[in-house]
Amino acid sequence: MQALAPGTVIFHRHRGYGVITSVNLLTGWISARFGSEARTLDLSLSTDEVQFADGEPILFRRTPPDRMPHARLMAMVRELHRVGYQKLYLFSWPKPSGLHWRWHLFAGQRNWLERPWREGWYGSGADYNVNPVMGWGDSPGASAQALAHALAKFDPQGLAQALGRDEDHRAWFDVVCQALLPGYMYSLDMQRRANAPLQEMLPMPVVAVRATVPFYAGPDQSWPPGWAGLWTRPHVMRAPAINLTGVPALR
Repeated sequence: MQALAPGTVIFHRHRGYGVITSVNLLTGWISARFGSEARTLDLSLSTDEVQFADGEPILFRRTPPDRMPHARLMAMVRELHRVGYQKLYLFSWPKPSGLHWRWHLFAGQRNWLERPWREGWYGSGADYNVNPVMGWGDSPGASAQALAHALAKFDPQGLAQALGRDEDHRAWFDVVCQALLPGYMYSLDMQRRANAPLQEMLPMPVVAVRATVPFYAGPDQSWPPGWAGLWTRPHVMRAPAINLTGVPALR
């Protein structure tokens, strides 16, 4: 299915040609303006028989689009690793609600905790649902190669920091991409068994990026290089105990 995004030209059998003004890839509802009408019309992509401008039917439930950009980002990072940008890393983690996942690209030193933040190098599935672009001048539905070219044009100084070798991470990332793409993504959310220390983490979580994709049933995927070592030593400043009684604590 072609990309669905604001600005996409569509055809409706009763209204004719129109332009999408807003889209929600999670619910399948869009708003569109037809002809000279000033008001927009809300349509369900599942039941209102909407087509693309070339006549291709939009089968939202049968061939659903990606709800999250992470799989596309994984494919882009994999392509850049192959041409020498091995110091490019993708961090992904869920929002507290668990409904959407955030993503963060960073380059240079592989430091999962203290990652450098650059404008345009991070986002969320919640934003992607209403405007399916990464935010660096890319087009909806762009290929991995087109995404890489757009990122290089958007921030050449930032991408230049990814030049170099990190064979451990590149090999791990290639194995994960081969196992998960195109329907799944990985999540770095530090799951562990109940009452177990952080060192005894569960296998890395795997999440489907679109509806109708079954739960991941493949082999367990290992955590990225250097990840387990972060949780084998104390790294968080101890917080003082909170006293809600009003009675001074005994020293």
